[in-house]
Amino acid sequence: MDHNRRDFPDGFLFGTATSAYQIEGHAHGGAGPTHWDSFAATPGNVAGAENGAIACDHYHRWEEDLDLVAGAGFDVYRFSTSWARVMPEGRGRINAEGLDFYDSLVDGMLERGLKPAATLYHWELPSALADLGGWRNRDIAGWFGDFAEVVMGRIGDRLWSAAPINEPWCVGWLSHFLGHHAPGLRDIRATARAMHHVMLAHGTAIQAMRGLGMGNLGGVFNLEYSTPVDNSPEAAGAAARYDAIYNRFFLSGAFLGTYPEEVLSGLAPHLPDGWQDDFDVITAPLDWCGINYYTRKLIGPDAGPWPHLREVEGPLPKTAMGWEIYPDGLEAFLSRVHRDYAKGLPIHVTENGMANRDSIKNGQVGDPERTAYLNEHLASVRRAIEAGVPVEGYYMWSLLDNYEWAFGYDKRFGLVHVDFDTLKRTPKASYHAVATALSR
Repeated sequence: MDHNRRDFPDGFLFGTATSAYQIEGHAHGGAGPTHWDSFAATPGNVAGAENGAIACDHYHRWEEDLDLVAGAGFDVYRFSTSWARVMPEGRGRINAEGLDFYDSLVDGMLERGLKPAATLYHWELPSALADLGGWRNRDIAGWFGDFAEVVMGRIGDRLWSAAPINEPWCVGWLSHFLGHHAPGLRDIRATARAMHHVMLAHGTAIQAMRGLGMGNLGGVFNLEYSTPVDNSPEAAGAAARYDAIYNRFFLSGAFLGTYPEEVLSGLAPHLPDGWQDDFDVITAPLDWCGINYYTRKLIGPDAGPWPHLREVEGPLPKTAMGWEIYPDGLEAFLSRVHRDYAKGLPIHVTENGMANRDSIKNGQVGDPERTAYLNEHLASVRRAIEAGVPVEGYYMWSLLDNYEWAFGYDKRFGLVHVDFDTLKRTPKASYHAVATALSR
């Protein structure tokens, strides 16, 4: 690594992140079915029709995995709780074994000197709630608030930080407009309602956690840099619409209590009645802002229906996901979020990393591409800090190779290689490079 601890301000936090459905093994411990299980069981939705039934079997191997987090020298472990593991039907009955699991997991982090950073929801909606309309149903905000009270009533007293929902763009747009994630819809009315209700649920959960006396609460937003494909006004307009949908809708809703006009021009007719009255809840005060950043997109105009845009393949080097490597976008977003939205709040890079074509050779996994990616993005973080942006943490995605949603087990983001037949963990060269950097 080109960087070490001494290159960052005192108290700067390094971490790694995972999510429940992607690693735990949802077939264990009394967890209820989720809309991801049915999505994956539908032919054509997920590579190999693979699901999270076993995943990395973190449910049984969590102590080994926490040892890996601590062994790398990380300060923070960002994990998520599964709604369906704690409340199998999404409401009502509580699965004591699920709560016991997260209770032990948090204690295990504290025993290893790790700061537990919880995210309530990372996309595994209980099937019983999906049957009631899921994120299209306004009642989900109340259901989610109840879930927050149940799980945080058990573990909230020992958490270092908490956030309600990982990547609201994925929950709303990717899943209801593009159809790439569960529930796999391509419906503008469903999209408008899901995008608004995920923001309402975010604010409701923040209020519920405040009611439990919790602090250090934030929101986690995935941001994607958009560049016009050419110098035409049409391309500039398309890139601005993409930016509004992907980035500004959620940031503006949470911090400013407004939605961008570029989004309302398409979604306003489909939003639920009285949506304008929900911003008092949506803007529940936050203590920090989290940014998940991976790539940029080249955007051009399209003559079809709103939003009148299309993605164009870019010229930059790409990860195994086909995503361009564009570290300057992270620096730009850190400055922009500080200036326009968070306005002085601490900012954490809550996810950053790459999928790579990793394999074991002679018992080792060489992944110099990942180390280079991390180096370039840490350099962007350092430049932002030097420019006065209050960046206080950087968390690498991901600790383990895992279930990468619609890509099944094909895409490997981990610092640690997982053999999905034997479940053996093998730290990659990037893991060892990070451990060395964090020890200095």
